[in-house]
Amino acid sequence: MLITGLAVGAVLGFVMQRGRFCVTGFLRDIFTQRTWRGVTALLVVIAVHAVGLTALMSTGVIDPVVSDFAPAAVVIGGFVFGLGIVLAGGCASGTWYRSGEGLVGSWIALAMYALSSAAMNYGPLSGLNEWLGGYTVEATTVPETLGVTPWVFVVLIVAVTALMVRRYVARDRAVPKPATLAPKKTGIAHLLTEKPWHFYVTAAIIGVIGVIAWPLSAATGRNSGLGITTPSADLASWLTTANPANWNWGVLLVLGILVGSYIAAKASGEFRVRVPDGRQAVRSVVGGVMMGVGAVWAGGCTVGNGMVQTSLFSYQGWVAIVAIALGVGAAAKIWLKPDQPYNPQDDGPSAVADDDPAPAVTIVPETAATTGTSGNAVLTAPALTASALGIVGSTARDKGNLTDLGNGRWKMDTLGAVCPFPLIEAKDAIKRIDVGEELVIEFDCTQATDALPRWAATDGHEVTQFETAGDAGWVIAVKRGA
Repeated sequence: MLITGLAVGAVLGFVMQRGRFCVTGFLRDIFTQRTWRGVTALLVVIAVHAVGLTALMSTGVIDPVVSDFAPAAVVIGGFVFGLGIVLAGGCASGTWYRSGEGLVGSWIALAMYALSSAAMNYGPLSGLNEWLGGYTVEATTVPETLGVTPWVFVVLIVAVTALMVRRYVARDRAVPKPATLAPKKTGIAHLLTEKPWHFYVTAAIIGVIGVIAWPLSAATGRNSGLGITTPSADLASWLTTANPANWNWGVLLVLGILVGSYIAAKASGEFRVRVPDGRQAVRSVVGGVMMGVGAVWAGGCTVGNGMVQTSLFSYQGWVAIVAIALGVGAAAKIWLKPDQPYNPQDDGPSAVADDDPAPAVTIVPETAATTGTSGNAVLTAPALTASALGIVGSTARDKGNLTDLGNGRWKMDTLGAVCPFPLIEAKDAIKRIDVGEELVIEFDCTQATDALPRWAATDGHEVTQFETAGDAGWVIAVKRGA
């Protein structure tokens, strides 16, 4: 029954949107935040997948076919895909579910991703795909190479994942709890549409969905589980050629992700059509093309390779996710920078220069004094200037494009900026204000509702205001800590 693909996709889209599940962000944080917290969530998906799929294989319910390893295609394709997802602002599944939030930039990236992957699979670029993917080695999975049961690796991945989850849960408890939006609903509605979902809970649910997906897909003749690239290519091909062979369970899966994410975004007040600026539109086009080309070369995206093939312990899956991570790291180094990076050398003097002379005590004749004691002269205190107080060479920080709201409050507008730019700009802007002053951030990036409060809590800043500003809009005020 093909309709089960739509149902599975809708649940997956709902969960990913509400859980802010972004593999691009997880991999990016390795390089920009120096943390593996998000990657641990990916490991949870892989571990749950591995347990479920290995159990289904052991009982004969499914019989996955793993292709021979194509090292050149997987490495190059994975790296190109990693570059592309940073430019596009999300991986394949992330682009699908963010399209359901109303991000036009994601619509653009999604269209280019689907078209380029179709061109690589079925169209004029198929020769390029065959050329690079033609070099293969006779190796499919690590357990098969070693001649051992896959359960050995299942136990290993579960143990490693459990240790990492324990480590990061303990770290989360050691820092102040991030600020959250004030609830407007109660009961199940609050839990499903308002309360932040923890990464690891979301990851476990996605893993279970992936296990359920495979036998449902296999029942329709598609011997595969979760996947985004080939279904996206099939959808583009079906739309342009009306070939019924391209209408399958996988196509309904990705359409379901769009439907489910829209339902989640609409129910939580996070849907609004948001048009990117010209620069982001160009990034979406280029990133989408790189995603499609890279994913086809690599044999899958962060879902097909990063969640499914890894859980089968295939060489393709694990090499691909490493190559994707390296591509993300390179892209982060090249492109993920503030528009106007703060430079302390741009700060200007606010008091007196270092070479200003210190104020001297002035002796005033008695006749000029209005008060005094006995004697012929009185001492008058010098003015309390910055130099007199020893604050020599103090500076006024370069505020860049911050807007002065008065009373030590500065506004930063990041409306229209996609993840991770609100966080990047906020971390730069906080350096421009003094301790005790507030940075008021306006943003409409859904992922930033988690990223900004978590950054403030981790870095020792105080959130003094956090509220919604219409549909898919938020304001957060962060008081700079020491």
